[in-house]
Amino acid sequence: MAANVIGFVGADGAGLGGLELSLQSTLAGTPGKQTVETGAGGRQIPSGTDKVTPALNGSDVRLTIDRDIQWVAQQAIAAKVAESGAQSGTVVVMDPRTGNILAMATAPTFNPNQPSASKVSVRGNRAVTDIYEPGSTSKIMTAAAVIEEGKLKVNSKITVPPVLVRGGSVFNDSEKHGTLRLTFAGVLAKSSNIGTIQASEKIGAKTLYGYLKKFGIAEPTGLNFPGESRGLLPALKDWSGTSFPTIAFGQGLSLNSIQATSVFATIANSGVRVEPRLVAGTTGNDGTFVEAAQSRRVEVVSPATARTVTDMLESVVSDGGTAPMARIPGYRVAGKTGTANRVDPACGCYRGYTASFIGFAPADNPQLVVSVTLQAPKRGHYGGMLGGPVFKRVMSFALQDQRIPPTGSKAPALKLTW
Repeated sequence: MAANVIGFVGADGAGLGGLELSLQSTLAGTPGKQTVETGAGGRQIPSGTDKVTPALNGSDVRLTIDRDIQWVAQQAIAAKVAESGAQSGTVVVMDPRTGNILAMATAPTFNPNQPSASKVSVRGNRAVTDIYEPGSTSKIMTAAAVIEEGKLKVNSKITVPPVLVRGGSVFNDSEKHGTLRLTFAGVLAKSSNIGTIQASEKIGAKTLYGYLKKFGIAEPTGLNFPGESRGLLPALKDWSGTSFPTIAFGQGLSLNSIQATSVFATIANSGVRVEPRLVAGTTGNDGTFVEAAQSRRVEVVSPATARTVTDMLESVVSDGGTAPMARIPGYRVAGKTGTANRVDPACGCYRGYTASFIGFAPADNPQLVVSVTLQAPKRGHYGGMLGGPVFKRVMSFALQDQRIPPTGSKAPALKLTW
């Protein structure tokens, strides 16, 4: 069920896709050869040169993938893609402390034994090859930056008007409303675009841009996976009058699913970004296992800021938030919905939606991050309604699989309005 991770080989056994391609030199080994001196008729001269270079077997590669979690993730996303009529979907499960990818499932998928029977578009891994505008899941980077810079607190009061005009354009929230009186936590819980723009203006475009880069936007993931796209973040000098407010709430930039997962993993890991990794190590010809190098670590925000943002993310799955359906009985869950306008390459315009939900658990001792993304669903388009149930199914299983017990603590009761 991990065909899009492992990849496939050609008739000669050489890797043509996935890890079979990127790890070809490690897996293949070195052919042996024999050099001899011959005389007339091609007969070997007994006392002549006879040099043998023995063949060396390739190394076995141990992945970070947990096959049981991978199977459940694959089943869950395939079912939701079929149910919603989506063009495609991905699920990524990551350990935020180590960067280890425990599952990287995509749908539709293909049979690695008959790759030519499938379209080229399904043979790669969409979690790294496909980029999209994240929408509201990106708001946690804006929130983290504003809090880290000391400009707002969880209970800071924000008056959110019905519409907001910036750069000659009118910005709205997903649902029409009158004037709202929200706390900063309420802005995130109710996923207000307008409130997020207002918050971002406390720090300015240059500072926001710097934090987005530190979170890994438009940077390589570190997986070295074939066909990876690093996403897009316009250079600051190229921002128009509407770029800043648009990017603040998650449109106008793009990323892949691994990068999106890594953003939440950074918050879950006390503000330290750990590069994702798929290879745990290799076993050579002598049977010795050599662990892969530890992932690179970068402090993005302070532990205090990460804790504050986590508290805010817990309010998203509360009754007053946008994803109560993502709650898991007995566990504290922190997460965020995303419902973004989707760029359709066919027309170069916005058409359809990207629906997503990304979260981690236990919220007060984060050990797993699960991201769910659906592209161009036809039946429904809200991230909470589509991604939330998949998140719940995969995270519930993964917590049991990894033997992670509930912490027994209670989520903070944050005020969302004033």
